Amino acid sequence: MKTSFAKRFFSRNAVTVYLLVAFYVLVSVLLYGGGLSRQLYYMAVPLSCYIVLAVSLNLVVGLLGELSLGHAGFMSVGLFSGCLLSIKLSTVLPIAVSLPISMIVGGLLAAVIGLLVGLPALRLKGDYLAIVTLGCGEIIKNVITNLDVTGGALGLNTLPIYSDPETLLPFGILLVFITVIVMMNLKNSRHGRAITAIRDNRIAAEASGVNVTYYKLLVFVLAAFFAGMAGVLYGHAFSNVKATTFDYNMSIEILVIVVLGGMGSVRGSIIAAILLRTLPELLREVSDYRMLAYSVLLIAIMLLNASPKFVELKGRWTLKNVLAFFKKKKTASAVEKGE
Repeated sequence: MKTSFAKRFFSRNAVTVYLLVAFYVLVSVLLYGGGLSRQLYYMAVPLSCYIVLAVSLNLVVGLLGELSLGHAGFMSVGLFSGCLLSIKLSTVLPIAVSLPISMIVGGLLAAVIGLLVGLPALRLKGDYLAIVTLGCGEIIKNVITNLDVTGGALGLNTLPIYSDPETLLPFGILLVFITVIVMMNLKNSRHGRAITAIRDNRIAAEASGVNVTYYKLLVFVLAAFFAGMAGVLYGHAFSNVKATTFDYNMSIEILVIVVLGGMGSVRGSIIAAILLRTLPELLREVSDYRMLAYSVLLIAIMLLNASPKFVELKGRWTLKNVLAFFKKKKTASAVEKGE
């Protein structure tokens, strides 16, 4: 019983949640205590959105093994649909009620678009799938730009629902935890094992009775749903949003976060999102060299991740192994004193 409890307490999923709790406790103390700079103050909510985007895209790229470059498109669908609904509801409902409703509706509409895109696109794989999802993302961006209801090229005026980071951060924290917990549980479930089997060998999985089409669409729709919810929250953090912001550059940026954090690693996606979004701001004091330092760090991390020795060393330094090391050292010290 004791061993089982310790195993659960120090499991990889549990440690990820502990680190996330510690991070948001620190952010909340600094944010509500006025300890953040102006740039980091306004970055707190968008950072939470990027964590959700990275973790959800990792489900497609890392767990399923398919390359998608249309994630920003799904985010924009959720953003504009959810924010339009939120603007209508803001006159009759408080933000504590209107925002969750808008996030759910935005997420569902993004999931529907994800399904429509996924039905033909997931017949492809590799570079072909990447190009199709990239094209679909650009189509979504151009359609939204040419709609009058979304403000056209001038963007959607979200001043009626614009809120400060103090108001939005609790919603961001809740969304991040829901996304992370759902993804980790899915990864360790029967569905997760089937998805991993498809990634490793599609033909063998299909021969074993795994419904490849169903699981592929499930992953695609689920990732789009969380991207849409993140989009609605993202829209509330700005007074004006334009569809051109959510182009292929943003999709590639999210993909870079996923690759940098490690394919299939939820914790890695979280850490990479935090680093890649905050590092340019932390290096603002050396503005002439910050992008150079940022690029060099990216290259160094990718080279290290490609090194088998570094991967092996990184695998040893888990919280469980560190605690076991100190416990062993303490026991050895006690034995020496006894002698």
